[in-house]
Amino acid sequence: MPPTVALRGEAYRVPEPLPPGTPGALIAATDHGPDARLAGARRWTVVYHSTNGRGADVPVSGIVLVPPGPPSHGGRPVVSWAHGTTGVADACAPSRLADRGSAAFTQELGALLRAGYAVTASDYPGLGTPGTHTYLVGADEGNAVADIVTAAHQLVPGLGRVWFAVGHSQGGQAALFAAHAAHPPGGQRLGGVVAVAPASHLEVMLTGVKASHVPGELSFALYSLAGLAAIDPTDASVSLHTLLGNEAAATASRVLAGCATNSGQVLKGLDTEKMLPLSADHLKRIGERMGAYGDPDRAPVPVPALIIQGEADQDVPAAWTNQVVSHLRRLGSPAVLYRTYPAAGHLQVLGRSVCDLLAFLRTHGGTAPATCTPLDTGTD
Repeated sequence: MPPTVALRGEAYRVPEPLPPGTPGALIAATDHGPDARLAGARRWTVVYHSTNGRGADVPVSGIVLVPPGPPSHGGRPVVSWAHGTTGVADACAPSRLADRGSAAFTQELGALLRAGYAVTASDYPGLGTPGTHTYLVGADEGNAVADIVTAAHQLVPGLGRVWFAVGHSQGGQAALFAAHAAHPPGGQRLGGVVAVAPASHLEVMLTGVKASHVPGELSFALYSLAGLAAIDPTDASVSLHTLLGNEAAATASRVLAGCATNSGQVLKGLDTEKMLPLSADHLKRIGERMGAYGDPDRAPVPVPALIIQGEADQDVPAAWTNQVVSHLRRLGSPAVLYRTYPAAGHLQVLGRSVCDLLAFLRTHGGTAPATCTPLDTGTD
């Protein structure tokens, strides 16, 4: 067995230099036993090898959850759950948070576990492990979502051959990229992908935030700029100080040091124009770079996909997701199912859609409870 997981400061400890390992190979693992907050599932914290979009071997952290009771015939199917935005600081890694980043996330995980799935949940590269989190870098996130399934098979004997990528917001984008993972789990079959309010349209996101004059939206812009800088730390042209200037960069650093749930106080009263002091042409050039590595609708999804969207979502507009679905279908994706939910906001849609999610998984090789009741995941 690998060594136990330990912290070094805010990040999980990783050998330096990192010894070579195949994608999904365990670096460290800790068995925490049953977790009452997650339907009594046995929970492991893991650190494992993955590959980023540049082909480098990187350590990634996450959790593995297995519900109590005997598995179904053929072994438990696996859902690799991809979380929504929690921040970019190591302390914001969902594996370290009691509610995994949101009470709505915990409810969703509980529903999957009660339905009989083993669940893996990656933190993504640089979130909980050394280095800067490559926020919204699709290949990095998608590979990590796939590779943790391989890691789970090393811990838990008898898992089923079918797995699913399921995610929300940032994680919806990650789930779509997981369908193109560089190293899909060996011997396993991806049954389908579910993307709930997937992040998209990165090429216009910065421009939209600047024009919105809504300070709360700045966190997504700043996280995205940090993700861009993390792709190539030697590129001074995308550093926060170069892009934003000293004053705005200092404020941005305070936002990046906290988690998404606590960013409101730092952002309150800020002027989006002053925080993003870039010309329209400069914003366009940066947006094009972000879109190239992060838009999830530039290649067909090769497996059945369910895309879910709340029509009252203020963070990922329904109009954007409508276009994502259209693009994926035009590109030749074999089966894209689209479900929208009137009056549902960004988090509300998780609870409203859970029964449709479980029905989709069951149709494509998963399991489902005999009855299902939508979850109340609160208001946005």
